[in-house]
Amino acid sequence: MLARKIKEKLFLVAISVATFLTILPLFHILFSVFANGLPVLMRGGIDFVTETLAPPDSELGGIGPAIVGSFVLTFLASLIGLPIAVLTGVYAAEYPNSPIGKAVKTLLLIMMEFPTILVGLFVMNILVLPMGRYSAIAGAFALAIVMMPYVAVYTEQALKEIPFVYREGAFALGLKRAVVVFKIMMSMARKGMITGILIGIAKVAGETAPLLFTAGGSARIYFAGLDQPIGAIPLLIYTLVQQPYENYHQIAWGASLVLMLIFLAIFLPLRLSIKEVKL
Repeated sequence: MLARKIKEKLFLVAISVATFLTILPLFHILFSVFANGLPVLMRGGIDFVTETLAPPDSELGGIGPAIVGSFVLTFLASLIGLPIAVLTGVYAAEYPNSPIGKAVKTLLLIMMEFPTILVGLFVMNILVLPMGRYSAIAGAFALAIVMMPYVAVYTEQALKEIPFVYREGAFALGLKRAVVVFKIMMSMARKGMITGILIGIAKVAGETAPLLFTAGGSARIYFAGLDQPIGAIPLLIYTLVQQPYENYHQIAWGASLVLMLIFLAIFLPLRLSIKEVKL
């Protein structure tokens, strides 16, 4: 009896230590970004989120074009990718044993692990080179490709978790398949679907590699059109940390904090407000 209690205590300690080690990197990232970015944000004030980038070795300036660019790219990518991804997930859930359904599921899992920099190269070949310049639409298209597998897989898994008895009951009432899927099943699976959508949006909002070959970046010019280069916060951070100027390193920390605050302000309340459907 004593040996069993000792083993139980050791198991709980081991689980607690493993959990702590798992979340430690996350808290370290949060602490580092806040500790280095908050002084920059306080010193820059409102100008830091509205003005354009300052010259090297001078004042902080601001990251306004990058903030606007991130919102534009994320919105356009969602507009392009979400409808396609949701419909793909519905098809994979509705026809899991068909040849196309099996192929779609396999390709989605591959795309989730696919190097995103290769997505940027692909979009560069089909859009950037024919257009002759970087553009917002090319960046958004690349981000949409990155987003779609996450949303589709979560949609498929959320629909598959709904007990089959609900589907049978809906069909017994004489409802058509489209009504059953899009009004009943998707309503019951909304928590899992919204989780996938949030993960997909969060993934593309922080992406840098695809934008290197598509968006081009714009630190001193606000959004000028879909066919023009556009900035983004991750792309700006990537560019600034490679520069030898101290003020650019400080701006990079401030931009990192702004990016993280945007995530926390949008995704946490929305995620916590989603009510789970009790089955």
